[in-house]
Amino acid sequence: MNNIIETEGLSKQYGNVYRVKDVDLSVPEGAIYGFLGPNGAGKSTTLKMILGLTKPTAGAITVFGKRVNSKNRLENLKHVGSLIESPSYYGHLTGAENLRIFQTLRGVPKQNIADVLKIVRLENQQHKKVSQYSLGMKQRLGLASALLGYPKLLILDEPTNGLDPAGISEMRELIQSLPQKFGMTVVVSSHLLSEVDQLATRVGIIREGELVYQDSLTKLHQYSKQHLAVRTLNNEVTKAFLSQNGVTWEAEDDYLIIPQMRDTRMAEISKALGQNNIGLVRIEERKKSLEDIFLELTGTAVSL
Repeated sequence: MNNIIETEGLSKQYGNVYRVKDVDLSVPEGAIYGFLGPNGAGKSTTLKMILGLTKPTAGAITVFGKRVNSKNRLENLKHVGSLIESPSYYGHLTGAENLRIFQTLRGVPKQNIADVLKIVRLENQQHKKVSQYSLGMKQRLGLASALLGYPKLLILDEPTNGLDPAGISEMRELIQSLPQKFGMTVVVSSHLLSEVDQLATRVGIIREGELVYQDSLTKLHQYSKQHLAVRTLNNEVTKAFLSQNGVTWEAEDDYLIIPQMRDTRMAEISKALGQNNIGLVRIEERKKSLEDIFLELTGTAVSL
């Protein structure tokens, strides 16, 4: 599968501080790529460099198989739609009038206006002034402007920011439909783990400007292997007993975390603990949640 976006050693430095450092992104064609990280991790800066809105300090960017430079940047952007931060609009104009301005500037067919309004479900509010739009309607209008040229690549920076649950669900459905309906590749940045989990096919996680994970969402879920949590009346003696019997363990609060095993094997260990006068108080089956994995990778609490 071809990659629509590839970056090599992409970096952005302000003074002595790196906002983005040595990021190697690979976004496959037809994917919904979830670009995930806490606020301030470098997501927006990375996307702005890909779009040519910010000049990299170092590194290379390849889009549609071509190395991006000052000469071909505008040509590349003809095939890219984007919604970075809050959407731009003229509040005193209607939704349709706003889109007419973008349509004229981009030189795309006028019919596209009616088409994208239907895609984002704003056809019944197109003649209403944008100043009277709800936040969700403004976000959908921003998405409509990004879709006007039916781009091959769509880049959306925090598209669900500020939306209520119904608005988030609606935006998610819209984004999910785009690759299959129009053959688009979509990059969605978010600090909302739960949102990316329901939306993306591939995910990149950035922490303090550095890419700490990049692969399929399925593989990320595989990190959440089941394990057992054991609590006894004498955990210190239990540690030695487990080690002597070839069972690995990690201490976590009042529990010892051991690998998942067959019931018969656990029964043997329980019996042996009793025979050694080690009182077994509790056995729990546990599994790392996706939130726990995110916390380990980013070192920060996850937004849900």
